[in-house]
Amino acid sequence: MRNPRFYCDPALCDRLSLGAILQLPDNAAVHAVKVLRMNQGECLILFNGDGQDYRAEILQISKQQVRCKILSVNPVNSESPLQITLAQAISAGDRMDLTIQKAVELGVAAIQPIASQRSVVKLSQDRLEKRLAHWQNVANAACEQSGRAIVPQVFAPLSLADWLAQAPLAPTRIMLSPDAEIPITKLQLAATEICLLVGAEGGLSPEEKQLASLTGFQSVRMGTRVLRTETAPLAALAAIQTLWGDFSA
Repeated sequence: MRNPRFYCDPALCDRLSLGAILQLPDNAAVHAVKVLRMNQGECLILFNGDGQDYRAEILQISKQQVRCKILSVNPVNSESPLQITLAQAISAGDRMDLTIQKAVELGVAAIQPIASQRSVVKLSQDRLEKRLAHWQNVANAACEQSGRAIVPQVFAPLSLADWLAQAPLAPTRIMLSPDAEIPITKLQLAATEICLLVGAEGGLSPEEKQLASLTGFQSVRMGTRVLRTETAPLAALAAIQTLWGDFSA
């Protein structure tokens, strides 16, 4: 049976190292004991984003704490050879959560939420900070499930213009558009570093498309049907990993 995995935020957890005895973060402790019903002597996997899994044994369970000892350290080779940044226009409801979760499972290296002109969601500064923390937790949980030991960062939302002005963009820049002339299968990959830009419910505005084109983004389409904002990036990521990534591994 596979040992359950738990993310230990380096800012909130003791340093992970062979032989170390540490206390699980509160959320991991609750999940291990209350949800999974784990007991003293059982093993679990901890990771903190450094590319390694730390196998640990539960030493003690109290009302408020779970203490464990790290028994072994193992490097994890679950990263795609492609360094993909998903620039996703912010979508409404739980669609953004779904996009982030599945994008992490599909191997993205980073996620940049875009406050596009047609985004339905408009966040105040207070809500933005809470939403960003929530999105990062979604990414962390997706790493727990998918076996990744390097955690993709979810960056603070920016307008498309601001992001294009300050971001070091990848050599291969792709913009999804249902009316593009080129299908994604005909795309020529310039390098293993890729930026994938996806619009919100109403797509990118003409001004945003023009701005992206001027900074080197190439429009490609995904088949002959119009895909929803939460479907399009996942279909594109799956295609990219199949054509040039690790889906054939």
